[in-house]
Amino acid sequence: MVVGRRSATLAQGMTNLVSSAKRVSERTGRPNGSRWLLLAGFGGMALLMALAGIYAIAAIRQVQENDVNIYGGFLQRNIALERIRWSIVLSAVYARDYLVDPDPQNAADHLQNLLKTKAEIDVALQYLHGAVPEAERALRISISEYWNGLLPVFDWTPLERRQYGYEFLARRLLPQRARLLSVADTVGALNGQQLEAGRVQSEQLFADFTRRMFWLLGATLGLALFLGLWTSRSILSLEQNLARRYQEIQVAQENLEALSKRLVDAQEEERRNISRELHDEVGQTLSALLVELGNVAAEVPAEQQVLAARLQSAKTLGESSVNAVRNMSLLLRPSMLDDFGLVPALHWQAREMSRRTGMNVTVDAEDLPDTLPDEHKTCIYRLVQEALNNAAKHSAATSVKIRVEEQPERLRVKIEDNGKGFDTSTTRGMGLVGMEERVRHLKGILRVDSIVGQGTNIAVELPL
Repeated sequence: MVVGRRSATLAQGMTNLVSSAKRVSERTGRPNGSRWLLLAGFGGMALLMALAGIYAIAAIRQVQENDVNIYGGFLQRNIALERIRWSIVLSAVYARDYLVDPDPQNAADHLQNLLKTKAEIDVALQYLHGAVPEAERALRISISEYWNGLLPVFDWTPLERRQYGYEFLARRLLPQRARLLSVADTVGALNGQQLEAGRVQSEQLFADFTRRMFWLLGATLGLALFLGLWTSRSILSLEQNLARRYQEIQVAQENLEALSKRLVDAQEEERRNISRELHDEVGQTLSALLVELGNVAAEVPAEQQVLAARLQSAKTLGESSVNAVRNMSLLLRPSMLDDFGLVPALHWQAREMSRRTGMNVTVDAEDLPDTLPDEHKTCIYRLVQEALNNAAKHSAATSVKIRVEEQPERLRVKIEDNGKGFDTSTTRGMGLVGMEERVRHLKGILRVDSIVGQGTNIAVELPL
C-alpha cells in the first residue's frame, strides 16, 4: 500500500510538471501581431528611402538638363551675336573698300566678300532662336535696314563710287553700322539677363528639391525614430518575457530533475523493500514450509511409498521456489550491497552474469573504500548491471572488463566489451537514458564511445 501511494504521488507530480511545461510553451509560442507592425514600419521606411532616392535622381537630372539647356542656349546665342558683330564690322570694311578702290577687279572682289559676309550673318541669325523675341526682331529689322541701305551702291559705276563713296560712308554706312552694333549689344545684354534668369530658375528648382528632400528626410527620420523607440521597447519587453520564461523553464527543469531523482530513489526504495519482503517473508515462509514437509516425510511409514514420493516432489518444488525467490530478491536489490559493500556486490553480479550467459566478466575494484555514499554505490551497481545486460542482449559480447577506481575527489568507472558495437548518433535506448539520469543526479559525466564492429566503451566520472 505504501509503494502504491508513493507511485501515485510521483505520477501526480509528473502530471503537474507536464501541465506546467505545456503552459510555458503555450505562452512562449503565442503569436505576436507586433511583428506585422514592425515589418510594415520597416517596409514603409524602405519605401520612403526608395522614393526619396528616385525623386533625388529625377530632380538632379532635371536641374542638370535645365542648366545644360540654359548655358547651352546662352553660349549658342552669344557665339551667334559675336559672329554677327564681327561680320557687320567686316561688311563695313568690305563696303568701304568697294566704294573707294578704283580698280574694277578689286572692287568686284570686295563686293563678293561683302555678299559672303551677308550670307554668314543670315546663317548666324538662325542660331538666335530662344532669345528675347522683341530684341531678336529689332536686330533682324536693323540688319535688314543695314543691307537695304547698301543695296543701291551695288549698281554704282566706278565714277559714282568715286564721287559719292566717301559721303555715303560718312553719312549712311557708319551710322547704320553703329546703330546695328548697338542693337546687337542690347541683344547680348538681354541674353545675359536670360542666363541670369536661368540661373535663378535653377536655384529655385534646387531649392524646391532641397525643401522636398528635407521633408522626405524628416518623415524618414521620424519613422525611423518611432520604429527605433518602439523596437527598443518591444525588445526590452521581449527580453523581460524571455527572462521570465527562462526562469520558469529553469524552475520546471529543476522540478523535473528533482522529480526524476525522487523517481529513482523511490524505485530503489521499492526494490529494497520488495527484495527484503521476498527474502524475509516469502523466503522464510517457504523455508518453514520445507522444514514442515521434511518433518512430515520423516513420520511417513515405510510402506507409504506413494505418499513419500509426493512429499519429496512437493519438497523439490518448494526448494525451486526458494531459489527463484532468492534470485528475484538478489536481482531487485542484492542484500550484500547493503551488508557487505559495493565490491562484493560487483563480483557477485559478474559471477551471476558469467554463469547465466557464458560471458567472461572481470572486475577490478579492489582499492575502493568501504565509506562510499549509498547513492554512489547504488549508481555504480546499476550502471554495471545495465551495461552487462546490454552487452549480453544487444552487443553479443564474449568478454566484459569492469574497472572502478578512486581518484582525488572523484570516482571513475570504465566498462569495456568486445561486442558488435552501435552508432551512438542514431541509437539511444532507455537503458542509456536511465544511466545518464543516474549520473546526472550525482553531477557526474557519462561518455559512451562505440564503433560498429569494434565494441563499446563506457566511461563515468562521479564527483565525491
